[in-house]
Amino acid sequence: MTRRLKVAVLSFAHTHALSYVHALLQDPDIELIATDPDGAAAPDDAPRGAELAAQLGVTYVDSYDEAFSWGPDAVVVASENARHRDLVLRAAEADAHVLCEKPLATTVADAEAMRGACAAAGVLLMVAYPVRFAPEFRDALAQIRSGRLGRVLSITGVNNGKLPQDRAWFTDPELAGGGALVDHVVHCADLIDELLGERAATVRAVSNRILHADRELAVETGGIVTVQYPSGVIASIDCSWSWPMSSPTWGGLTLQIVLELGTLTVSPFRRGVAGHDAAGETWTPVGADLDALMLAEFLDAVRTDRTPQPDAAVGIRTLEIVSAARTSAASSGTPVQLA
Repeated sequence: MTRRLKVAVLSFAHTHALSYVHALLQDPDIELIATDPDGAAAPDDAPRGAELAAQLGVTYVDSYDEAFSWGPDAVVVASENARHRDLVLRAAEADAHVLCEKPLATTVADAEAMRGACAAAGVLLMVAYPVRFAPEFRDALAQIRSGRLGRVLSITGVNNGKLPQDRAWFTDPELAGGGALVDHVVHCADLIDELLGERAATVRAVSNRILHADRELAVETGGIVTVQYPSGVIASIDCSWSWPMSSPTWGGLTLQIVLELGTLTVSPFRRGVAGHDAAGETWTPVGADLDALMLAEFLDAVRTDRTPQPDAAVGIRTLEIVSAARTSAASSGTPVQLA
């Protein structure tokens, strides 16, 4: 018999919160609530708070206090990056398991504190990297581990997208912790680390604000990160907000993996149905719902009392790469060694 769970979605700040709610509402063994007390002070006009909850059809409470008083078994933290630490620590105090949006925190020290608090409380802490669950990625991982294509020689990662202007906190250095380097590097870093099975050794990065310069943003809008691994593999990650604002979709992620005996391409967002409506060009993606697959892993781990993947250690490791990239970019690409 499936264990019934009480789950609270904490904040609608991150756009993924909407798909998390949709997926959770499909599970008859989930009792769901949401809260978004910071929505009223958001630096944009995107729907949030009780208004958005009504549109989504999810029960709404007015504060984090009410959400924790409800006694959730698990929470999904989808707040602004800078608020992750406080909410995860509160969840640990409430004995609630946690799925936290990426990046895990805005500093490595905060992320380590979050892992420590959850470990001390005996609750799970999983970081939201849904692309891990893409069938294309799982297939590439299996092929690499089989060894039939030989050693990995290099990886080119691209995670580009539109400027997230509908959620203006993404370009607020205090709330987001940075710009494109913070927003888009971590997904590729997670996939590359998993494919190689080793930790990054050296990170170099350059960034600028040339893209969307007319908006006078306080964060980087474009960047390239190069990561070298102990095996000698060099991986690059283009994290720029370079897609035109007129694009019908948010962007896309692609990995090009060069091996001794062939190449592999992972591009889980490339498939879709193009068309037009009264507003212009449209794009409807097809394929697996990666957010739903990720939530299934988290909920199964909660029900079976096992460590889900990607866990807090993965969140810290990828945040270390981002932190090193920001340090390198601030010094014109000086390499940064990771411990």
